[in-house]
Amino acid sequence: MDHILTKAITYNSNSKVLFELLSSQPDAIWLDSCQPHSQQGRYDIISACPDHIVETFGKYSTITSEKKSYASCRDPFDIANDLLEPLKSYRASKELKTPFVAGILGYFGYDLGRPYFKIDNDTKVASVLPDMRIGRYLWGLVVDHSEKTANLNFHPQCSILLKETILKIFERFDFVKPNDQRSFALDNPFQPQTLKIDYLEKIYKIQKYIAAGDCYQVNLAQHFSASYKGNIFSAYLALREKMPSPYAAFWSWGNSQGVMSLSPERFLQVRDGYAETKPIKGTISRGSNDNEDYDNAQLLLNSKKDLAENLMIVDLLRNDLSKNAQLGSVSVPNLFALESFPNVHHLVSTVTAKLKSDVSPLKLLKDCFPGGSITGAPKQRAMQVIEELEPLKRNVYCGSIGYINADETMDTNIAIRTVIADGQTLHCWGGGGITGDSDPLKEYQESLSKISTLLKTIEDI
Repeated sequence: MDHILTKAITYNSNSKVLFELLSSQPDAIWLDSCQPHSQQGRYDIISACPDHIVETFGKYSTITSEKKSYASCRDPFDIANDLLEPLKSYRASKELKTPFVAGILGYFGYDLGRPYFKIDNDTKVASVLPDMRIGRYLWGLVVDHSEKTANLNFHPQCSILLKETILKIFERFDFVKPNDQRSFALDNPFQPQTLKIDYLEKIYKIQKYIAAGDCYQVNLAQHFSASYKGNIFSAYLALREKMPSPYAAFWSWGNSQGVMSLSPERFLQVRDGYAETKPIKGTISRGSNDNEDYDNAQLLLNSKKDLAENLMIVDLLRNDLSKNAQLGSVSVPNLFALESFPNVHHLVSTVTAKLKSDVSPLKLLKDCFPGGSITGAPKQRAMQVIEELEPLKRNVYCGSIGYINADETMDTNIAIRTVIADGQTLHCWGGGGITGDSDPLKEYQESLSKISTLLKTIEDI
């Protein structure tokens, strides 16, 4: 078995310095724990120069490498698995105790789930970004903020030329100063696609469906957009300081296209044959002082409506995991835990399962996609209602961003608190779960409070 090339570099508590060294390389991507601003998260994963890129639009995918480009109508998850398969013979990441050596990095957009639930694909689009965009990366820089280490890992299939290029880039690490002078500015504040009165009417309609027994919960979102000029990386750096999140990500490519995600929510992690998901359901704003903040947290922890909403999604995800889990292995080690972020408190539960021996991370991801916390329950009917009421496709929003490593470990987020750039326009969504007990005005305000810091931070740059 071929061995990995590993090279330690100087650790820095803020990985933006490391990413900036690579930012001019093709398809540079950063899975970001938002250290040192965040008190959660452990690893950063940075890479660039993938040997394959897959872009999916509806039924068709385009697979591009240095040698050729071709189209396919195969299932996108199968295409991703085909790219991963040649790397699987190498399984040394466990001995290295690193989450990533080489594999798949990128996003799986919400709309990728349409065919699996027979949802029409003719809804208007906010953005022309692909439904799925992933790359196969043959090396990775892993920053471990717990151990305070930074290591370059190269898969045996990584070319000598690419190894030499990357190693040379990081030889200059100690001499490079951060570039904080990139220009960025909005042309106008973010504007909502949906008027307040119309959003409230959509909530009332969902509650009618619930009262009729159609569904139990539906996640409703509204869309915001703004035109801009400049480099979105400046916007991302501002966002990660103001709202640090353990499952953040930055990726830009081509002609001003990119993703900025400040997600607080893990979708699926796979380690040593075990899967974990951590759905968020239940949100309240932070208080203006310590006493108010404590009172708000207690209100959330004792909210019957929020507890019920969280439990519904826990049950949905228990069912989703059970499709690929060993009998009797699905469990809920944490129910209704409080997690606090700069602008909101969340109720977060944890669901785990021991996977069947023949289940790959990509199969698990496909069978659980999209995440139940951002659809509702039951999933298919909730998605049908979303399709009826939301005027635009969600694209990356409420999909999943993350990695699948060569050793078949995986970690992905739920792409909430996420902004996408398409040309000279930024797009953002905010929403929440609607139940029969929901107060429409409070739900409308919650959809704003979740992203208020995000929008204001960008507007104030």
